[in-house]
Amino acid sequence: MNILNLLAAFASAYLLGSIPTAVWVGRWLHNIDVREHGSGNAGATNVIRVLGWKTGIPVLLIDLAKGWLATMMPVFLGVAEPGTAMITNLQIAAGLFFITGHIFFVFAGFRGGKGVATMFGVLLALQPVLTLFCIGVFLIVLIITGIVSVSSMSAGIAFPVMLFILFNTPSTTFKIFSIVVAIALLITHRKNIGRLIRGEEKKLNIFGKKEKPSA
Repeated sequence: MNILNLLAAFASAYLLGSIPTAVWVGRWLHNIDVREHGSGNAGATNVIRVLGWKTGIPVLLIDLAKGWLATMMPVFLGVAEPGTAMITNLQIAAGLFFITGHIFFVFAGFRGGKGVATMFGVLLALQPVLTLFCIGVFLIVLIITGIVSVSSMSAGIAFPVMLFILFNTPSTTFKIFSIVVAIALLITHRKNIGRLIRGEEKKLNIFGKKEKPSA
């Protein structure tokens, strides 16, 4: 194993995660910080809510691409043999570095997002078929409820459930990681859970207009 390449892979993953796409796009295109509007979250959902779909969808796709690229860095840098348990474990580690960077933006005052889109990008690199199933769960729940937080948590919980029932991977590390993903999404959505209990969680107006940013 090339230790320098491994360190480069982890550092690159963290720095990719630290690129605050939602914050920078909001400032460049609309001269606002999305963290000061809507839900206050620096993620694609809040960009869609505050700035509309035309701005939010590119942010979403960029975050997905960043997650995929960061998780593939150990493969691209050849730190272990492709197709081995070692490379999978290193990809998981790179994905965790990436998600940490996204939640704590080093380039934007360590105020990041919840990591939903970025986490899906990580999972696409690790298990694309299962991830597409979970994205389907997300979309179905979103259409039914209109609430992004419920959709995100449902997809996160579906990931380990479907992995254990339908895919049955032999990798113990990946099984543990799938459970960590579900728990992490619940933790990052703890405020949303509180609002859901109080009946205060806002719905995303899927086909409507964007919210007007507050002054």
